[in-house]
Amino acid sequence: MQSRSNRRPWTKIATVCTLAVATGVVAFRAQADLWDKRTVLTVNQPIQIMDTYLDPGTYVLKLADSNSDRHIVQIFSADQKHIINTVLAIPNYRLQPTGDSRFAFWETPPGRAQALRAWFYPGDNFGQEFPYPKNLRQVSVTTVAFHQEPPPPTPAPEPQAAAPPEPAPEPAPQALNKESAPEPAPVEVAQAEPPAPAPPPQVASAPEPTTPAEELPKTSTPYPLIGLGGLLSLAAYGLVRLRRLA
Repeated sequence: MQSRSNRRPWTKIATVCTLAVATGVVAFRAQADLWDKRTVLTVNQPIQIMDTYLDPGTYVLKLADSNSDRHIVQIFSADQKHIINTVLAIPNYRLQPTGDSRFAFWETPPGRAQALRAWFYPGDNFGQEFPYPKNLRQVSVTTVAFHQEPPPPTPAPEPQAAAPPEPAPEPAPQALNKESAPEPAPVEVAQAEPPAPAPPPQVASAPEPTTPAEELPKTSTPYPLIGLGGLLSLAAYGLVRLRRLA
């Protein structure tokens, strides 16, 4: 009984130490993740981080253990046993932080790999921005063709024996005494009344002849004009005579 009572304190001490070590490991792991911003990235199509080409798969992004520069990004394989590349990012900022990791991509032409533009760790306003790649890699989109077997041919229907034609019905004997068909009743045809005769065309009356205006009686005589012409002739003759004498 004494040996069991002596073991109980040591068991409690060992349990407390184990819990303390486990708590310390978890706390250290959380602090490490906050320091290096460890983020798992899974893509289903090829992407590029600057000039680093990544096939579809799972990768791990971390910040290098550097106090002077917090924008050195390391790209690891999924098991973190192989480092693929180390790139130098530039600072990026966002107004509203989110509770999960966020990634933004550049707009690339069709047929080229998508380029990662920004990476934000959960709860951070500041993130990492990756410049546009100098050389975008061309990707080929492969399509899987599904082969569909043609349906089995449907069997042709078996020919059936043709049924014998039915005999045509005999015509019924006509009655000897045919009743005379009733004469059709006379149909009254409505006659249209003849249209009223059109009034005779009116002949336009000829305009009345206009009487010429009566000429005014002549009241003057030409004698005064004759006398005036004679006086003017005498005056002209006198002027011509005076010029000759002069």
